[in-house]
Amino acid sequence: MRSPTADAIVPVTLDRNVFGVTLFMAVFLFFWVTTDPYVDLTGAATLDPSAGTSNRLNQIATLLIFGGMLLYGLLHPLRSIILQPRWLLAAIFGWFLFTALLSNHPALGIKALILGIIVPINASIFLLLPSSERQFAKLLAIGTLIMLGFAYFGVIFRPDVSIHQASELREPMNAGFWRGHFTHKNGAAGAMVIGAFFGFYVMSVWSRAIGLVIVALSCFFLIHTGGKSASAMLPAVLVLAWLFERFRSLRIPIAVGGVAAFNLLAVGAAVIAPFREFVTSLGIDATFTNRSDIWRFAFSAISENPITGYGLKAFWQTRELVYSGGSVETWAVEAYNGHNAYLDMLVQTGIPGLVLTLIFVLFLPLRDLNRVDGGGEHSNVTRLFVRIWLYTLFNAGLESIFFESGSLLWFTFIVALYGFRLRSQNLVSAPQGAREGKLAHG
Repeated sequence: MRSPTADAIVPVTLDRNVFGVTLFMAVFLFFWVTTDPYVDLTGAATLDPSAGTSNRLNQIATLLIFGGMLLYGLLHPLRSIILQPRWLLAAIFGWFLFTALLSNHPALGIKALILGIIVPINASIFLLLPSSERQFAKLLAIGTLIMLGFAYFGVIFRPDVSIHQASELREPMNAGFWRGHFTHKNGAAGAMVIGAFFGFYVMSVWSRAIGLVIVALSCFFLIHTGGKSASAMLPAVLVLAWLFERFRSLRIPIAVGGVAAFNLLAVGAAVIAPFREFVTSLGIDATFTNRSDIWRFAFSAISENPITGYGLKAFWQTRELVYSGGSVETWAVEAYNGHNAYLDMLVQTGIPGLVLTLIFVLFLPLRDLNRVDGGGEHSNVTRLFVRIWLYTLFNAGLESIFFESGSLLWFTFIVALYGFRLRSQNLVSAPQGAREGKLAHG
């Protein structure tokens, strides 16, 4: 028999599910398609450091999505998970605020700080939106296929703004490489790697055929981006993630040792001759596509201000740096960023900022993962998040990713960290009845 109470509950549940699905797709497409796809890189504005990448539509979308996510999260039984661990994030953002106030551009730092807080709030709520893991896989598949649709549509019908052109003012040497609706081939390459991870996950949880299509389309596009590092990392991360899952004793060597060794060889090759010779002997470009000039310049800047750095968003692409006349000595003064997330944290927030960041992105996830599944086989969703986590940690050695508020890779990375945290707290191993009432997606 149906009771009046049950009749009253069902519509609320359905509305909540529709609201969650709508928010999920809105957030996914906001990061993976953006409000301004197919950017023209041939205009003179691309060389102006004062030209912002935001627009009114982007600002409105950010506020609307954040408001909807916050409302959903505060009404959820697991609202305590929002913006955790608060003690660490308070220390990180508190230090970032301190360094921003000391910088030459405090307004830039404060703006970046506000946007930087919004991202982990949204990411911490994101996994609460689907009603089940199967729905989570379906939504990922739909969102990824839409992203791939935009990417391929651009290459086929709008190649002038989807394939790098020789007429581009900043990096004409990238001519011919696919970028789809993204602003750069490296961003497109990173998106395709994560897209392939999503495809493997969809194959395991929902549809083998659709997952296979996603993997095939992602890999084919990845090859045409010319992203050699991303193309090499995709199979490498799959192997490392398998070893990470199977052999508990290898977790610290893979994560901590691997990141340290990768940065030592890559960045070390820029400033230490023996490292440079060793990397060259391996058949690898020791400049890492001219990144070595940027890294040498960054090290000289760090040596002058190692503790507080130069402030969040207050070093690269500032007018005093770009127009300083330093381009006579090195082109690195015109770089968008440090092309190394770890080095960039040193430049912008000093040694304390880097240490706090490493605790957040590396050491706490390791602790959470060691509490997951009792060291046995990972679930499909944990396996997905481990792949995303490892790829981002290693890719951060070549790209600036950490606390980039508009970066799809940073947002997806934070989602993975919250996935580890939810599972480590045994929220997904509660009795079935409690699980359905609190964390259905688990």
